[in-house]
Amino acid sequence: MLRFLLVSFLCLSFGAFAQKKPTLSGYITDLRNGEALSYAKVFVQELKTGAVVNAYGFYSLTIPSGNYTIEFRADGFQIQVLTIALSENQTRNVELEMAVQETKDIRVTGKRSDNVTSTKLGQMELKMDQVKTLPAFMGEVDVVKTLQLLPGVSSVSEGGQGFYVRGGGPDQNLVLLDEGVVYNASHLFGFFSVFNADAINSVNLIKGGMPANFGGRLSSVLEVNMNEGNLKQIKVKGGIGAISSRLTIEGPLKKDKGSFIVSARRTYIDLIAKAAIPDSSPFAGSGYFFYDVNAKLNYKLSAKDRIYLSAYYGKDIFSFKDKNGGFKVEMPWGNGIGALRWNHLFTSKLFMNTTLTYSDYKFQFASTQDEFRVALTSGIRDYTTKVDFSYFPNPKHRIKFGAAYTYHDFTPQGLSAQNDTVTFNTGSIQHLYSHETGLYALDEFDLNDAWRFNVGLRYSTFSHVGPFDRYIKGDGISTFDSTIHYGRNDVIAFYQGLEPRFALRYLLPDNSSIKAGYAYNYQYVHLVTLSAVSLPTDIWFPTTDLAKPEKGFQTSIGYFKNFDKDRYEASVELYYKGMKNLIEFKEGALPGDNINDNTDNLLVYGEGWAYGAEFFLKKTQGAFTGWIGYTWAKTERRFPDINEGNVYPAKYDRRHDLTVVGTYKLNERWVFSACFIYATGNTLTLPSSWYVQDQNLLFQYGPRNSTRMAPYHRLDISATLYGKKFKTKTDPATGLDIQVKKAYQSNWSFSVYNVYNRMNPFFLYVDNNGDFMSGDFSLKIKQVSLFPIIPSVTWNFEF
Repeated sequence: MLRFLLVSFLCLSFGAFAQKKPTLSGYITDLRNGEALSYAKVFVQELKTGAVVNAYGFYSLTIPSGNYTIEFRADGFQIQVLTIALSENQTRNVELEMAVQETKDIRVTGKRSDNVTSTKLGQMELKMDQVKTLPAFMGEVDVVKTLQLLPGVSSVSEGGQGFYVRGGGPDQNLVLLDEGVVYNASHLFGFFSVFNADAINSVNLIKGGMPANFGGRLSSVLEVNMNEGNLKQIKVKGGIGAISSRLTIEGPLKKDKGSFIVSARRTYIDLIAKAAIPDSSPFAGSGYFFYDVNAKLNYKLSAKDRIYLSAYYGKDIFSFKDKNGGFKVEMPWGNGIGALRWNHLFTSKLFMNTTLTYSDYKFQFASTQDEFRVALTSGIRDYTTKVDFSYFPNPKHRIKFGAAYTYHDFTPQGLSAQNDTVTFNTGSIQHLYSHETGLYALDEFDLNDAWRFNVGLRYSTFSHVGPFDRYIKGDGISTFDSTIHYGRNDVIAFYQGLEPRFALRYLLPDNSSIKAGYAYNYQYVHLVTLSAVSLPTDIWFPTTDLAKPEKGFQTSIGYFKNFDKDRYEASVELYYKGMKNLIEFKEGALPGDNINDNTDNLLVYGEGWAYGAEFFLKKTQGAFTGWIGYTWAKTERRFPDINEGNVYPAKYDRRHDLTVVGTYKLNERWVFSACFIYATGNTLTLPSSWYVQDQNLLFQYGPRNSTRMAPYHRLDISATLYGKKFKTKTDPATGLDIQVKKAYQSNWSFSVYNVYNRMNPFFLYVDNNGDFMSGDFSLKIKQVSLFPIIPSVTWNFEF
């Protein structure tokens, strides 16, 4: 691997020095705070060509010598035009200023929208300014909730954990926070995400056509990048809402050289519960809260070297007490993430980013009844190192290559039990160790003005290593239980595979394009769910000698078109996804079944597929903006050991999904937003009949997931009132009144969740009345709903 990278580096470096055409390169940043504009673009008017910056704001453009008019642009910023005489390599760092007014009629001549021109297929980028104006549940702005308003993305239910992309499970999404893996992206059992909007700079979701620099998941990649911190001055912002408050402080370590940001938030549901539940109540002491902290440092060591240090820690703590019953439950869980990155410029064409990350997810559940206590633990810990190179030989080629290594330490499940002073033998807590590697290369290139390709190849490996005890179960007659012990670093199972990736774009003359893509992926980590209990006991589990790696492919094709001078963007995408080696627990498996056993002895394996069509229409400019998204989809599974081997719909199968989102800017102070959602009801398994045996009521269940709940729909609205941004002062030099921007800014956000009080189903259950012995027995299916109409108000401030 190292030999490959060294040879590639030498070849590319030699090519860079041998190239006679000069290169214009540099960084594009925000004039207000010095942060990189990761979505900025460079355009050469005379050549009708350009470049897009990378995630760190760096661009490189190699063109023939000459005099050029070059535009530097980013949405929401004034276009900066420079005349440059280029005869040798030049470095030109550019700071863009915020647009004075809406840029609804401003477009760069000859430059089409990315919706049409790029090879991005099934990719969505969220602007945080827009996210913050949308209706928010209980006033808490949520990135993941906003993603669920996009075609092809959904949640299982109100309060369901994770998100689901094009028929894939929640574990099939690679969620990255500053390149560190997030294994649980939810607070409050899925009602909120772990991403604090005040700390987030950009959000990018890849649903299809996953490029080769990403791997390890089948369905999608969610890249979330934190703010870098203000390089110019100290800034403070925050908010006080209905259930939580947050505070962010950022500023320079050294002006224009280094910066920091610290952002924290906490809910106070526990304080509300404490005030609402008197000490005399048997439930006194019950409560819930979560908190999280984001922190980041970055520093420019030189013109060619920068370092970034990011950290995140978040925790949920749930507790329930029943003094009368002598019962107590404690359930803490949370993520810890750290990332250290080093950017280095070898030449004006060769950019390197080296990353070290640490990720730790831990879940615990403890229940006490009188003197008896039982506890469950589960978790995963990762140590990752990776290096990524970006090479820009000319405007027609954008090359990336690199390598990654991860050491996994899984704790699938640990169980302990104690009665007073007696501790029961439940076996030792299992740790499963593994090594995962990846090596990739890709080239995005233009064949001509119409054809653009992104071609890549990824090679991945996975090794499950000792120490490990394999428990082999016998039938007790011809075979008996036995154990195979593997020593430290003994290879128990080894897997490898090639993952080709391909995407193309063909430009049509009417400001439209056709795009297509194919991606083949391996996934070596799995999330398995115990369906027999109602606790959040989902566990992360590695590939082993029994649990094979998941394999999947996705092929997609789409038509993209812009209307009315790029004011409207539209797309239609079709996709098909196939998946093998999917994992589930055996029917009826319980948490304690793996005492002195291996978790994968309780698993079954199957296949799945998903296909659908996504329609998207977006208005990007003007006082009124928003989008309409519709998805028709079908997702099915087949396991030989589940549902008698018959095909059944996945629990997150939804035939129809419709979202309508709109934002209207009335004036400089008032912004109104609304969001309507409609979705086919979720699937579940209910009894098809019942009978009595030995005076016990027993149920006969129907086929798996054969029942659908009622459709889900709701309307949310919001209004944001901004304080006056300017004040009038007298210019002492001229004696004239001038407008000066206030140092202190604030706004009030009012929102109403579920305006027409729709009682959407959370789950259904069977309730019985009467006595079957007396003949007045009856069964009813009852529905549990979570949220009625909920108004909320949040005050936000910044100075």
